[in-house]
Amino acid sequence: MRVYLGSDHAGFELKSHLVTHLAATGYDVVDVGAHSYDAEDDYPAFCLHTGAKVVADEGSLGVVIGGSGNGEQIAANKIRGVRAALIWNLDTARLSRQHNDANVAGVGARQHSLDEATALVEAFLSTEFSGAERHSRRIAEVADYEVAQELPALPA
Repeated sequence: MRVYLGSDHAGFELKSHLVTHLAATGYDVVDVGAHSYDAEDDYPAFCLHTGAKVVADEGSLGVVIGGSGNGEQIAANKIRGVRAALIWNLDTARLSRQHNDANVAGVGARQHSLDEATALVEAFLSTEFSGAERHSRRIAEVADYEVAQELPALPA
């Protein structure tokens, strides 16, 4: 599986570790950047490009990394077709895939040790979407809004 990784300065060390670790475990890893540490860089470009690459490469997944992971997943979610989830424990990592078919994970490098963050990413990457009808239906509702930009009717 191809995995795209993008980070700003706050996630640079974790991203560099994951590039090596994931490649060694058999993933086809693409480092979207940053390619060098720059304390003044901004996360949006790295996250937007990571999300765009995931959407353009069916079956791939992405990981966006920053200090908290919040801004990173928000930025990635601006790309049509991205379903980015902030993963902060093993349950959220797995459920983002099982229930939401998330294709991008947001990780806060300043929130976890290197080993914890690596375990979160491994859980995200190794978990499959359940395919349950209720989850597929909900994902389709969000995707429909994303295209039409029309709010759905509220249930009675």
